[in-house]
Amino acid sequence: MTEVENPLLKSWHEEPFLLPPFGAIEVADFEPAFEVAMKGHVQDLQTIVDSTEKPSFANVIEVYDRAGLLMDKISGVYGNYVSSLNTDAMQQVQMRLSPILSRHSSQTYTLPGLFDKIQKLHQKRSDLSLNSEQLRLLERVYMDFTRQGAHFDTQSQKEYADLKAQLAELQTQFNQNVMKDEEEWHMLLTVKEMDGCPENLIEAARQAALVKNYTEDDQYIITTSRSLVEPFLTYANRRDLRERACTAWTNRGQLDPDRNNIKTAENILKLRQRQANLHGHSSFAEYQCLDRMAKTPQNVMKLLENVWERAKVSAERERNALEEFVRQQPGDTLTDGIQPWDWRFYAEKVRIAKYDFDESLLKPYLSLNQVTQAVMAVSNNLFGLKYKKRTDISSYHPDVDTYEVTQGDDDSLVAIFLHDNYARPHKSSGAWMSEFRSQTDNLPSSNDEMQKIPIVANNNNFAKANPTLLSFDDATTLFHEMGHAHHGMLSKATYGRLASTNVLTDFVELPSQLMEHWLKQPQVLKEFAKHYKTGQPVPDELLQKLEKAQSFNQGFATIEFTICALLDMSMHQIQDYTDFDLVEFEKQEMERLGMPQGIVMRHRPAHFQHLFSTSGYAAGYYVYQWAEVLDADVFAAFEESGDIFDSETAEKARKFIYSAGNTVAPDELFRRFRGRDPDISFMLKKKGLI
Repeated sequence: MTEVENPLLKSWHEEPFLLPPFGAIEVADFEPAFEVAMKGHVQDLQTIVDSTEKPSFANVIEVYDRAGLLMDKISGVYGNYVSSLNTDAMQQVQMRLSPILSRHSSQTYTLPGLFDKIQKLHQKRSDLSLNSEQLRLLERVYMDFTRQGAHFDTQSQKEYADLKAQLAELQTQFNQNVMKDEEEWHMLLTVKEMDGCPENLIEAARQAALVKNYTEDDQYIITTSRSLVEPFLTYANRRDLRERACTAWTNRGQLDPDRNNIKTAENILKLRQRQANLHGHSSFAEYQCLDRMAKTPQNVMKLLENVWERAKVSAERERNALEEFVRQQPGDTLTDGIQPWDWRFYAEKVRIAKYDFDESLLKPYLSLNQVTQAVMAVSNNLFGLKYKKRTDISSYHPDVDTYEVTQGDDDSLVAIFLHDNYARPHKSSGAWMSEFRSQTDNLPSSNDEMQKIPIVANNNNFAKANPTLLSFDDATTLFHEMGHAHHGMLSKATYGRLASTNVLTDFVELPSQLMEHWLKQPQVLKEFAKHYKTGQPVPDELLQKLEKAQSFNQGFATIEFTICALLDMSMHQIQDYTDFDLVEFEKQEMERLGMPQGIVMRHRPAHFQHLFSTSGYAAGYYVYQWAEVLDADVFAAFEESGDIFDSETAEKARKFIYSAGNTVAPDELFRRFRGRDPDISFMLKKKGLI
C-alpha cells in the first residue's frame, strides 16, 4: 500500500468532524503509517534546531508544542485500538511497535541542539515577558526534557533509551498476558449452579456464553470481567463455585505458567530503579513523586497510613458482623472463617438484614440507558452541554455510540464523544477515558478549525444483556469516566501540552471522582432511575434505604483499595532489587500491615495494570485517595451553596477543575476554587471513618 492509499495518512476531510475513517483502517496500516509520521516528527523538530533566528518562545516552544501533528493523529487511533480492539493481529503489531515508538520518543528528547535552545530560554524565562500560560508551558517542556534525560551525557542517553525500550516491551507483554488470561478463563455453569443469582445476572451470563459460542440450552458462563464476577461473588449460593471464580479473578496474570507476569513485573521494577538512579534518585518512588502534588513518598505514606489504620478498625468491625450473621444461620458454618469469596456474599445478606436494602431490587431502575441519560442531564445542568446521538456515524465497533456535544443557543460544537460500554474479547478490562484528538488552539493557520475540537472516548466493561442493568458501583464507574470525559471536552488551553488530562497524576482523578457525587443525589435518582419495564421512578423508600446503606462495608472497600496503594508505594521505594521476590514481598507486606482476613487486594501484582502496563500510575496508585480528599472538599462547596447545581459554583468548577488543564499548578487551581488548601475531614466523613 502506498502512502496515498493508507487511510491513516490520507486526509480525513471527507469524514464527519474529521473523525478517523474507521471502516477503512486495517491492522497492517499502522506500521507504515508510523514510519512516515516519525520521520515527519523528527523533521519538525530539526527545523527548530536548524533555525538561524534568535531562539524565542514563538520559534522554539510554540513550534515544539505543535510538532508531530501527524504522529499525534495516528497515535490517537493506535492507542485506542490497542486498548479497545486489540485482536491477536493487533497485539503482534503492538509488540513490534512498542520498542520502536519508545526509541522514537527518546530521539525527540535527545535531538542534538534542541534541548540547548529550550534550556537557554528556560534560564532567562523571567526576562521574556511571557504570560502565565506561556511561562507554565516553558517550565513544563523543560521539566519533560530533563525527566527524559536530555541533560545526560551521550553514553547515559543511550543507556536511558535502551532502558525505556526494554520497559516498553515488558509493559506491553504484561498487559497482553493479563488480557489473554481474561479472554481465556471462564466457568461454564448451568442455571441450577447459578442458584441465588438475580435474573439480570443470569441473563448477562447467558449472553457471555453466546459470545463464547456456547449455544446449547442451559449454558451460562462467568468470566473474570468485574461486571460478571463481582455480582456472582455477591449472590451465588454455591461456595465452591464462588471460591473457584474468586481464585481465578485474583490470580489473573499468572493463570498460565507460560505467561506468568511475576517475573515480568520484577524486571520492570529493576529497570525503573536504574531509571531513577540515572536521575540521581535513590528510588523510583522518589523520582515519580517529584513531579506530583505529593512531592515525596513520605507525604503519600502519611495519607495512606492515616486512612489504613482507621479502615482496619472499620473492616474488623464489619468482619465480626459477618461472622455473627453466619453463626445465627442454621446449618451455615464457616470453619475457616470469612474468606475472600465469602465477604461480598455475606455482606449483601447483612446489608439486607440491617438496612432492609437489597441492591438487586435497585438494578432494574439502573439500566444503562437511564444512567447514561442521567449523567448527560447532570452535564447539562452543570455545564450546559447537550448530547445528540449520531446513529449515522459508524465507529470502530458496533457497540460504540457517537455523540455530537454542543452548548449554547447556537449549539456551538464542543466535542465529539464516543461511548464504548460493553465488555468483549480483545478489549482491556477496567474502565478508562481516552482521546482520538485532544483540544489545542496551537495549530498552523492552514489547518482546519475542526482540529481544535476534541474527540473523547469513554470505555467501560459492562456485561451486555437485554437490557443491560447496572449495579450502583457500575453506575458510579460510568459517572466517574464521564468526569474524565469532561476534563477533555471542556478543556480550554492554548497549548496541547497543557490541555485536557495532561495534568499532574494526583490531580487527574479529581474531575472524575467529583462527578460521582451527583449519582448519589436523591433528586438525580428520582428523575432518572426508572424501572426498565414499567418506566416507574425508583420508590422513595428504596432511595431512603440506599442512602442509609451508603457507608455500609466502607471498611472493606477502603482496605481493598488502600492496600494496593501501600504495596505500590512500598514496592517502588526499594533501593536494591538484588534477589527480590515479588511473591514473598507481597506476603510479607500483608503481614506487616495487618491485612484483615477475608479481604484481598483489588489488584494483585500479576494483574496490576495501573503499575505494570504503563508507568503513569507506578508509585502513584495513591492518587485516587489523594483526589478523594479534593473531590469530597469540592462537592462540599456545592452542598454549602444549598443547591447541588448552583450555577456560580458550577462555573468555578468548570473554570478551575475541568477547563484549566495544566495551565496553572494544581494546588493553586484548588485554592482558586475553594479559597484555601484541602481539608481531609470531608473525605474521612464520606467514608464513615470519623
